[in-house]
Amino acid sequence: MTDEKKEAKAENNDELKGFRELVEKEPVQTRHSMTLNGAELAYTATAGMMPLHNPETGELEAGLFHVSYILDGIEDTSDRPLIFVFNGGPGSASIWLHLGAVGPRRVRMQDEGFMPAPPYRLEENPATWLDLADLVFIDPVGTGYSRALKKDLNKKYWNLKGDIESVGEFIRLFLNRSKRWDSPLFLAGESYGTTRAAGLAGHLVDQGIGLNGIVLISTILNFQTARFTRGNDLPYIVFLPTYTAAAWYHGRLPEDLQGRPLEDILAEVEEWAETDYTLALAKGDRLPEEERQTCIKTLSRYTGLSENYVNLANLRIHIMRFCKELLRDEGRTVGRLDSRFKGIDAEGVSEVPDFDPSMIAITPPYTTLLNQYVRSELGFETDIKYEPLSFSVNKDWEWDRGTFPDTSEALRSGLSKNPFVRVMVAQGYYDLATPHFAINYTLNHMALDPALRENFKTTFYHAGHMLYLDVGQLGRLKEDVKDFIVFSLGD
Repeated sequence: MTDEKKEAKAENNDELKGFRELVEKEPVQTRHSMTLNGAELAYTATAGMMPLHNPETGELEAGLFHVSYILDGIEDTSDRPLIFVFNGGPGSASIWLHLGAVGPRRVRMQDEGFMPAPPYRLEENPATWLDLADLVFIDPVGTGYSRALKKDLNKKYWNLKGDIESVGEFIRLFLNRSKRWDSPLFLAGESYGTTRAAGLAGHLVDQGIGLNGIVLISTILNFQTARFTRGNDLPYIVFLPTYTAAAWYHGRLPEDLQGRPLEDILAEVEEWAETDYTLALAKGDRLPEEERQTCIKTLSRYTGLSENYVNLANLRIHIMRFCKELLRDEGRTVGRLDSRFKGIDAEGVSEVPDFDPSMIAITPPYTTLLNQYVRSELGFETDIKYEPLSFSVNKDWEWDRGTFPDTSEALRSGLSKNPFVRVMVAQGYYDLATPHFAINYTLNHMALDPALRENFKTTFYHAGHMLYLDVGQLGRLKEDVKDFIVFSLGD
């Protein structure tokens, strides 16, 4: 073993030793208040670690960092909703929903969500959900301050099943310790967090925990809709309307399309995508030349890309190639998480972007302010590194080989077993990570009983993946969630 490897191992052991001590500490409680709609909102924040033990040996295996916000003055919490909130990745902490949309404090960004100049600032969140429900933010193992006690335990948690079971166990333990078993229960997840939430819908009901509602933000349940693998034509179809939205935003569509409302254009594109375009791709090399030329012209019209490029791409536009090609003549790229964002690459001739400008725009402000906030306002102290988005988790995540991950069946099963649970789906038109037409496809292929289809409410926003970064859409999301909670508790 080299000296560098020995030093790295020693540092890791020191961190894990310190982490065990952190897990064994009591959570830190602090009192706060904010002004919301002209009234004072007093609440208690709790930041700490939830220990996870091996159910057979009782050995401590991991600790999950969490922050909860409980409204003061509520003696009977049986009517007070409780929402468990997490982001996705896999490998993402809950920082984005916590400090971007749901919590009482919010990172101040530019109005459309673009990065502000440093130093960055927190502000009161006028669209917090705290007046609607008590809130619990969960960082899964390997994200935020959450860790497994031994590195070889990571494989237990870094997979679909282990992730669902560990977050489900956190929820069970939190209900125990807070005595909130009789509260209306909700989940709110974003991106891969929606994959997790759908899986939890099936898992929790089997554990005797009934949910009232699930909020899915920027949803992906069936990964076949997003894996651009050879032989899988589905992503090219379901991503097309979002390509159109991006081209429309950047003024790259033909004049007759550019002057129309986006929703009108998308309706036209979606109809063509699931009819003529689907049939053209299904014919493969048997596609007659005349039909091929018609398809090339239509794809060029709806994407803002040249007919020559569409032809060379064999009618199949990969997401990362689109992000590079749309504004290539300007020397700019567009974002994957939010196609309204522009990036600057080292070379204009490369095939795909160097980075995602919409991801880079949020990482410094959120990471900086989370680290400051937990120490200065929540009183939580540790030298362990906070992982807002762990690439180690993402890289080492164990996917089922030969299959596309899909938790839509778990969601269908959960609804069949608990027909009272309601589902809100919130999608951004400029989201190239989890496109809105992709989740429409998934929801329409769940084999839901007709009696359960009314349990769903789908909402669309003029925003990207993190649709709440846009100040205007942030307020609308809050109102939609408020209506959804009423809808969920109505029966």
